[in-house]
Amino acid sequence: MRRLTFIITCVTIGLYLMTTQGCRKDSFTSTGHLEFSLDTLVFDTVFTTIGSTTEQLKIYNNHNKNILIEEVELMGGADSPFRINLDGVSGILHENISIVENDSLFMFVEVTLDINNQNAPLVIEDSIRFRTNGLDQYVNLAVWGQDAYFHYQDQAQGVWPSDKPHVIYGYSLVDSAQTLTIEAGATVHLHKNALLYVYKGTLLVNGFLDNEVVFQGDRLEALYDNVPGQYYGLYFNQAKPSTIDYAIIKNGTSGIHVYSSGGSPSEYAVTITNSEIYNHSSYGVFLYDEASLKGENLLIAKNGYHALLVLKSARFNFNHCNFMGYGTAQSPAIGIRNYYDNPNIGFEIDEGIIYNSVISGNLETEIALDTIQNFAGQLNFDFQNCFIESEIEYDDSFYQNCIWRIGFDNLLNPAFNDITADDFGFPNSSPLQDSGFGTSVFTDILGNFRNNPPDIGAIEQN
Repeated sequence: MRRLTFIITCVTIGLYLMTTQGCRKDSFTSTGHLEFSLDTLVFDTVFTTIGSTTEQLKIYNNHNKNILIEEVELMGGADSPFRINLDGVSGILHENISIVENDSLFMFVEVTLDINNQNAPLVIEDSIRFRTNGLDQYVNLAVWGQDAYFHYQDQAQGVWPSDKPHVIYGYSLVDSAQTLTIEAGATVHLHKNALLYVYKGTLLVNGFLDNEVVFQGDRLEALYDNVPGQYYGLYFNQAKPSTIDYAIIKNGTSGIHVYSSGGSPSEYAVTITNSEIYNHSSYGVFLYDEASLKGENLLIAKNGYHALLVLKSARFNFNHCNFMGYGTAQSPAIGIRNYYDNPNIGFEIDEGIIYNSVISGNLETEIALDTIQNFAGQLNFDFQNCFIESEIEYDDSFYQNCIWRIGFDNLLNPAFNDITADDFGFPNSSPLQDSGFGTSVFTDILGNFRNNPPDIGAIEQN
């Protein structure tokens, strides 16, 4: 009897302890609070109606016991431009989220802004509330928003003003017999794969020094400052004579793509002056199938393949330009073929002028001419007073008074100021100085008057 009483007593005590410990949650759960990787999550400028990149916030439990987050709430609710995802679940309100001892959770935050009908950027703010053990903690959210003109598969004509940015989705078309003028200081942002398409129409880009027209992607976060391939580019198909002056065209796939010619044989489809074309995933300038282009004072650099690519037939005239490899360039700065898919069928290049220009980069040879000679047409190349980096010096008659830097000869190093920072100026000791010949291009890309004789390239070093 005494033994049975002892057993019943032990079982009763055991049940009591189990029940008591099961109800005393605070013995397993911390009464402390959370810590965060930052107290304010700040997004860079985001265009209205375009989603941002995803930013992340880390939530820490730095205690030796589990912690229960009773509520996580986006304070702006359903009207907030922000969206949160906690532990893989999206929603405005999350409840009873547990973090085990000395562990953490990731929260991901995105933002999309509504049109605000203002021309200047503005800041949009919200916050996220975390309630643990009856105490509220907050992480602030902030984003700079920008209203813009949006162009989605529309007819582009008239004037695009510079009072707020222009954003292109898909394409914006300058159609046959129409003209689009873009004012100085305008910024044109193109969405992924988008292009400004000029088909038998006319594009006039009217930038000027220190008030250039800028073409770039529509992601404004610092992460995208130097990411190529964010959009396609400017595409001219049988275009009527178009002009681009003082433009910056960067971070696309093919900066300027010209196909065929829509004007008379004496006109150029595109004339581009005093402009920078750089950091495209494929080509800076691409001329194809009877395309025609005139370029003066151009800096074309750091494109994935060629600064200038010519395929099949074309007509081109460049003066005081920099055709540069560098960056991630994998091919010579200039690549020219007078055929396309059939190496037995050649086409005429009735004008192929490059004067007073720099052809350089990280490769031993920065100019590649892959041409068929035995055909009825002509290859009317004329390269004069150019600086050319190459493995060998070519003796073709169309090279005249050129400076050949063979095998990275240090004595002929152009000595650019800072290639990494895109500063292609040079000291007085550079072989580029006073090595050109006088033409009608009287000023350089920076507005400086040229000497006589002038320097080679887009920049005159006074």
